Amino acid sequence: MQNLGVNPSRYGLEMHGIKNARVALWNLGTAQLIEYCLSQQEGVLASGGALVVRTGQHTGRSPKDKFVVRDQEVEDKIWWGEVNQPFEPEKFDALYKRVLAYLQDKRLFVQDCFAGADVRYRIPIRVVTQYAWHNLFARQLFVRPDWTKTGEHKPEFVIISAPGFHSDPEIDGTRSGAFIIVNFTRRIILIGGTEYAGEMKKSIFTIMNYLLPEQGVLSMHCAANMGSKGDVALFFGLSGTGKTSLSADPERRLIGDDEHGWSDDGIFNFEGGCYAKCIRLSKENEPQIWNAIRFGAVLENVAIDMQTRLLDFDDASLTENTRAAYPLSFIDNAVIPSVGGHPNNVFFLTCDAFGVLPPIARLTEEQAMDQFLLGYTAKVAGTETGITEPQATFSTCFGAPFLPLQPRVYANLLGDRLRKHKAQVWLVNTGWTGGPFGIGHRISIPYTRAMVRAAINGDLNEVEYRLDPVFGLHVPKVCPGVPAEILDPRQTWQDKEAYDLQARKLKAMWDVQMKKV
Repeated sequence: MQNLGVNPSRYGLEMHGIKNARVALWNLGTAQLIEYCLSQQEGVLASGGALVVRTGQHTGRSPKDKFVVRDQEVEDKIWWGEVNQPFEPEKFDALYKRVLAYLQDKRLFVQDCFAGADVRYRIPIRVVTQYAWHNLFARQLFVRPDWTKTGEHKPEFVIISAPGFHSDPEIDGTRSGAFIIVNFTRRIILIGGTEYAGEMKKSIFTIMNYLLPEQGVLSMHCAANMGSKGDVALFFGLSGTGKTSLSADPERRLIGDDEHGWSDDGIFNFEGGCYAKCIRLSKENEPQIWNAIRFGAVLENVAIDMQTRLLDFDDASLTENTRAAYPLSFIDNAVIPSVGGHPNNVFFLTCDAFGVLPPIARLTEEQAMDQFLLGYTAKVAGTETGITEPQATFSTCFGAPFLPLQPRVYANLLGDRLRKHKAQVWLVNTGWTGGPFGIGHRISIPYTRAMVRAAINGDLNEVEYRLDPVFGLHVPKVCPGVPAEILDPRQTWQDKEAYDLQARKLKAMWDVQMKKV
């Protein structure tokens, strides 16, 4: 095997069983990877320089195709069930050998990176990909090392991505031709049959969610930003609820848009980049994301006019889950290295498809813990395969698909942090108002941003609150920059009785779910 590129590690691919690849291209830079993408016809350049790619059949994550190898080392630790489906070690070993055989004589791309901006908790990782654009994605999303030191990079976990290899369920024990298998003992993440790059990102998040709680660090599915005085805000929520849009605030500095740890010393980003949804992206509402889409950014499934190479962010013909991946440095005034102090405000973002939750509410400590365990939101169209319109769902800790441990592990850590650092928690509905999905409309980003800013600036500390009669939430009656009627969702509905029915229906769902957690 020929090793080329930038300072290949002396800990070679042989340590992963890869011995007969045609060539391994190590730690290539952005321009080099884009050249390979174009020469291999993996994508095209858009006007402005962003690389546009297609992910084929899978335009979102495939949670039903994700497995965890079940062996003696992890047997009693993992939260087994629909999220963490068990996979037999023998089946993994056999499938791994088949993937290695497939990779023989292939040109492979290798990126040595880190997960975690805090040097005390970060882990060295390696991403081995069949496609150049997947390697570019990894380079932009994970924390880049000092390239002069990559010769000594020894990975603790490796991702092997072979989208061209499709498993056989009868032979391999998978559900379909696609598979994402995490082996904590062998420290391997094996991905095949899907070209959706988000599987790599979320697999590393799963790893961090497994390792960090044992070190007393809360791992969180949240965005984070920082004010001019160093005040930190967190934004929890599933994909599509607004983490990236709300945290990318021109008036504040971005720490990260999706995955963070909360240690005894403060907040740190797991990643070195952002993975923004860009359906209906506009320069007016999301200027920082708009400006980040340039040479070096990877656009998944965004519509492009092949004659003019102009992008159409409003076109959802391929998927609602169009994505932009770019390094954190593409965001003006980002915090690099991406670490911060303890948060002053914590926002739980929910995309309420019923249209009955207030757009912002102040939570008591007890309500905060309930909402964290409840994790109510809606799965937004395109985020997962088969989701074509929002569906009500409960995702404990606002990140159940990525939690290998029992939810109470994360909830207990959050409760300890909130009490110790006296952070105020808010529930923010970024979903529907004026009616449910299909009748009402999404709450506008400018209004949501105004409410979040008011909470952060302390403008909601002294205003009068009303107690929501159904949900028991404390809702401000006024907020700077927001019409008063927006703050009371019942007033936005023409049919008040229909609102009452929907609100009671959702509250009953909450009550049933709380008994399960």
